[in-house]
Amino acid sequence: MKKRVQVFMSPEEGPGKIFIVPKTMQELLESIATYYHELCFNKLYTREGAVVDDIQQIRDNDVLYTRVGKKLPNENPAEVFPQIKPKTSDWVTLNVGGKIFRTTRTTLVARDPGSMLAKMFQQPERWANTTDENGAFLFDRSPRYFQPLLDYMRHGKLIVDPGINPKGVLEEANFYGLIAAAEEAKILVQEQQMLGYEEPLTRCIVIKALLSSPGKCELRFQGVNFSGADLSLLDLRYVNFKLATLTNCNLTQANLYCCSLERTNLSGSTLDGANLQGVRMICCNAEGCSMKGCNFDDPSGIKANMEGANMKGVNFEGSLLAGANLRVATLKNSNLKNCDLRGAILAGTDLEDCDLSGCDLFEANLRGCNVKGTKFEEMITPLHMTQSVP
Repeated sequence: MKKRVQVFMSPEEGPGKIFIVPKTMQELLESIATYYHELCFNKLYTREGAVVDDIQQIRDNDVLYTRVGKKLPNENPAEVFPQIKPKTSDWVTLNVGGKIFRTTRTTLVARDPGSMLAKMFQQPERWANTTDENGAFLFDRSPRYFQPLLDYMRHGKLIVDPGINPKGVLEEANFYGLIAAAEEAKILVQEQQMLGYEEPLTRCIVIKALLSSPGKCELRFQGVNFSGADLSLLDLRYVNFKLATLTNCNLTQANLYCCSLERTNLSGSTLDGANLQGVRMICCNAEGCSMKGCNFDDPSGIKANMEGANMKGVNFEGSLLAGANLRVATLKNSNLKNCDLRGAILAGTDLEDCDLSGCDLFEANLRGCNVKGTKFEEMITPLHMTQSVP
């Protein structure tokens, strides 16, 4: 009958483990080391501290310890058990394109077991030659696109922050073999293309959106790129274009009633004959636009608001701007010939080198505005008869 031995870490620690005594002391020590994941010993001890280094000294049901007290012996475990590998930590360090990421082996393996990362970290010792001087695994890839994928492996949802192109995330997901993440990234790319964040939205897409929306629905195109689009003659009432890009667009005779064009970039666009009643153009950039014959005057009392807007070089000739709020706007070098500015708020407005010939400025507020080089020829209402004169 084979002898058994009870082995504890030390007299102060428990529980222990019963081992069958093999033929050699080396085999017994290897079995104990494997069980305890403890390689800092090469001898066994009695409770009194006596060394047991010969298998023949062990009797059946002996109680032995891997160390006496909590102080470890000074032997080098790598020399004692070179064939036994130490227990590796679940934490790993990745160096992706020069940026350091810390995560767990479980995170890299569990989410998508068939991925390149999962296969790599199931046997990390095979990739030891791809580590840097600090032991971090090296990947010559973009850290910007890796971060969303690492978060995906942690919680199972692909979240791409604003400013990160999902196309880049898709490419990296394909590289790492993260199939499910690649499918989600592909959906994000398609959504981006549909919303026109990358390519300008076309007239056809806008018309489809208008036709598929209820009549009273306020469409939201906030921040969307319409650069160069032909939106002429369309009914765009109440649409939210805030922060959108409408550079060099054709909005001729479009109905923009009560639209939000706040901080929108309209530079170089054509809005001749457009309905702009009640429009909000606060701080928008309309430099170089053509707005000839536009109607900003809403009889119901909703005033167009262009406060703080950049209207440099805009052609307003013949437009109805009665009651419009142009406070502290910049209209330098603009053409306002024959415009109706009755009751308009022009306080603090830059009218330098503007042409106001033939304008009606009855009750307009011109207090504090810059009229250097401004033309006031053939005024319908003499300037001295206005209610608020600078």
